[in-house]
Formats: sequence, structure tokens, C-alpha cells
Amino acid sequence: MGSTASFENEIQSINRMIEYLKKAPNVINATDWTLRRNAERFASFTKFGNIAVHSTVKNRSAKFTVCIGSPEVCQSLLNPQQTEIMNNLAKTLAAVEGYIRKAPFVRINRNMGDNGEFSPNCNFFGSIQRPEMIRLAYMTWSTLFPAKQEPELKQYIIYIPEWQENERQILVFPEISTTVVLGTDYYGESKKGFLRMAMWNAKQRGMLGLHAGTKILKARKKDGSIKKYGMLIFGLSGTGKTTHTCHTHDLNHVGEGIEILQDDVVFLKKDGSAYGSERGFYLKTEGLDAVSQPIIYKAAISREAIFENVMVDYEGNVFFDDDTLTSNGRGIMIRSDLCPYISDSINLPPVDEMDGLIVAFITRRHTVVPLAVKLTPEQAGAVFMLGESIETSAGDPKRAGESVRSVGTNPFIIGDKSYEGNWFYDFVKRNEGKVQCYQLNTGGLGEIIEKLPDGKKVTKRKVKRVEIGEMSTIIRGIVRGTIIWEDDKYWNFKVPAYVEDMDISVYNPEKFYDKENIAKQVSDLRRERIEFIKGFDKLHKEIVKAVETM
Repeated sequence: MGSTASFENEIQSINRMIEYLKKAPNVINATDWTLRRNAERFASFTKFGNIAVHSTVKNRSAKFTVCIGSPEVCQSLLNPQQTEIMNNLAKTLAAVEGYIRKAPFVRINRNMGDNGEFSPNCNFFGSIQRPEMIRLAYMTWSTLFPAKQEPELKQYIIYIPEWQENERQILVFPEISTTVVLGTDYYGESKKGFLRMAMWNAKQRGMLGLHAGTKILKARKKDGSIKKYGMLIFGLSGTGKTTHTCHTHDLNHVGEGIEILQDDVVFLKKDGSAYGSERGFYLKTEGLDAVSQPIIYKAAISREAIFENVMVDYEGNVFFDDDTLTSNGRGIMIRSDLCPYISDSINLPPVDEMDGLIVAFITRRHTVVPLAVKLTPEQAGAVFMLGESIETSAGDPKRAGESVRSVGTNPFIIGDKSYEGNWFYDFVKRNEGKVQCYQLNTGGLGEIIEKLPDGKKVTKRKVKRVEIGEMSTIIRGIVRGTIIWEDDKYWNFKVPAYVEDMDISVYNPEKFYDKENIAKQVSDLRRERIEFIKGFDKLHKEIVKAVETM
């Protein structure tokens, strides 16, 4: 890529657009009530009284997203689509600059977060050349907070969904806190556009933006005392991050309970506190039911909720598991509808104000990865860097189910990823004894897939899935301190030998594969991890060594 100077004209063009849109006669400054009223005109109503909307593009456009600016923010490698976008950048921005003077736009102004130190002011400029696109402004408004004040830090999104489909692209300019979205009408580009930018801006202020949920748990220990823990739950979209952030784990002894803080992105400080970001949670609706996810279900059917790409029939009946339109059905639920399980604040307190901090990295694997692993600080740094899971329909539907690695389980990192891994490891090591780290596999064990000569894959044996309730039982055991841990015979990890209220032996890999097969799968996965970590030459040697020996 080039230096910032190489893009001086492009940055000037973006700045001119922002200044124009702030005062332009073709921009409507939306008020709260007009947003909802107008969005409802182009939506369907469900039997619950909330609205359902549908987009043409039904997942994020990661392969069409490119960061632009100094070498510090640019990707080191570009795919063919990103290369073409960069080659045409000047021409594209010139066309956009001309277009915004013609099309009608709506502007909303909201704040991210609710604190006195880091609450970026978010300005959304969305084209309503297609009038139904008012829903993008309404959905963005729903997830952020009122602009009580306008801090110095301002972030901007220029969103033109009707742009030519064959020129779809998301242009990210971190150093001027602006994102331009062209040719997609998927709400996730607005949500992640602001969050991606906030994580970059937080990093410039010494914090670490995390793709993680937060909660507070109170648990009764073996000695009868009640302990209060913060919890960070990492995970890629669709792996169970929101599910377990919004779960009680049946902590129902006297004095026990949970408080939900955030479900998606937080900004971690060196004292272990974490600022929250949103008032609306963006959930995957596949598999949603009142039995396994009662807190989420209640909020999802509230009058204030918004369904996106969820099947709704002509009578308003909702079918969460109908994937005719997409397997990436979504919904926005308002945090206040999670009552009585919400905290008064969206911010996680410092670790010294609690009895400890529990960090859980959610992965989703289907073969031999244990359901739960207790991590040393070095292993936690390694797991953070590996960010292992499988691809879901939220990222790339064509690759759903394939193995994927994303540092910090965060596809939205801008800049040096080694810096983030080192920051996190230093934090855990500095607070060793107060911070406990675990890896949780919400997938299962035992899958067998064969690859045919023509390249097609055939499932010979389906995975034995771990149920939501079972994983919740494991989390309850972690918080109460009732799990008995032992050294695993195949991995250099500690795994559960005993989990209260659960038969963990059902998930012994030797029930699914012979010992030689297990050893080979472990060896192959370890080799993949070592090869992956070679791509980060600035990592602490302790993290690299942990990857090599896990």
C-alpha cells in the first residue's frame, strides 16, 4: 500500500464530503419518532408487534472491505477484489462526492458507550434514494445511545446501499474515523463500521478493543461465601457469545445471580475495567427458543425488537429456523428488555473491585478439541492469537463450517495484531491470580467427514453437539469452583475430570475415535497452529512457545 501522503487527495475528498453532509440541504436530520414511524412503513409486523425487515445482501462483505491510510492501518495482503477497489479508489470517491450532492440523505447523531472518558460521537449519513433504506438509520439509532454531549472524538459513516452491485465496497479510513459503505444494504456494515473504528480509536488511547461480551456473576463457593466475578466472553459471530453472555447458568442458590453488561464489543483498560458500547444487542436468531434461551427470547419478541432476514409469514408468524432466505437471520434486542438481569451500568468494574475476572474464549470445533480447557497466562495469550473456530454464515456463508482463525476472535482489528496479543498477555500475566482464563468449545466432538475424489465433502458421522444447558453447567462449575481439573493425555492442557450436574465422560474423545486417530488429529492441529503463529514476528516469545507446546 502507500503512505498517508499517497492518499492525501482521497482523504481530502472524504473530508469535503463530511463537511458538505453536515450542512447540506438534501440531508434530513432525523428525530427519534420520525425514524421509527418511517421505518415501520417499509417493514412487516410480526405477531409479537415488532417489525421485520429484509436486506438484499445478507452478510458482511469482508472480502470487499479495505483499510486506507498510513502503513500502520493498511492490510499487508489484498485479495483480487480489494486490489481492484484500491486501483479505482480515486475514481470511486470522485463519483461518490458528486452523488451525495444529488441523492436524499438522512443523518442520525448518537453516542457509543456511556462513560465520561471514551464515548465516540457517531454520525450516520445514509442515502434514502431507496426510501425503505430509512431502516438502516433506525437500526443504527436503536443500538446506540442518545448524544448527550458531543465529545472531541467523532466517527462518520457514509452509507449508499443503492450503489452499483458490481462495485460493492467498504472503504475504511481509520485516521479520519470515517467509513464509506457502497452497494450493500446489510445493517451489519453500519454496526461494525462504528465498532471497528471505535476499537482502533481505543487502541490509540491505550485501551484494547475486544470482540467480547461482558457480565458479572455472583456465585456461592464451597465454603458458603459469595464471590463476585467479572466475565469476558470472546467469540466469533454465531459461536454462542451472546447466548452465554445472556444466560443465568442456573446460578440460583441464595445470593447468586448474574448481571448482563454487553454482548459484542468492549474496551478493556489495564486495570481490568471495560467500557461498554451499545444499548442494542445484535443476535443470531437461528435456533432461538424460549426453553434454552429464555432471557434472549423474551427480549427478542419485545415490541422494541427488530428482526432482520428472519422468515415471517403473511399472518405475522415467525420461523426462526427457516433458512430459505438465509442461515444468517438476525435481530436487534434492546438491552433494557433483558430486565431483570441487566446491570445498572454497561461498564465492567476494575478487577480489584471484584473477587476476580473470568475470561472465556469460545471456539466451535467438531472433532477432538475438549469442551473446556483451563489456561495458563501463556496459553491464554496463545489462544487469543489463534482465535480458532469455524466459519459461520455471518462471515461467509459459502465457507460456513470451515476452520478459521481470527486473532482475538476479532475480524475487525485495524493495525498490528501482535500488539494486541502482547497487550492481552501482559494484562493477564500482570493480574495472575485475579484473572482466570478458559477455552470453551460450544461445538462438540466426534464428527467424521470424508473428502471425495471430486472435492466434495461427505459427513460420515455427525458431531455430538454440546447443548447450551451443558455448556452453561460447565460455566457454573467454573464460577463456583466445583470442577476438578486434570492433565489431558493428548493435549498439554488441564481439562475437567469432574463437572457437577454433568456427565463429562460422555465427551471423552476415545468414545468417538481410536487413540491413534486422536493423536494424529491433535498433531495435525498443533502443526497448523505453529504454522499460523509464524506470521507474527513481534509476539512475545512466551506466547510463541505456548503455541508450540499446547
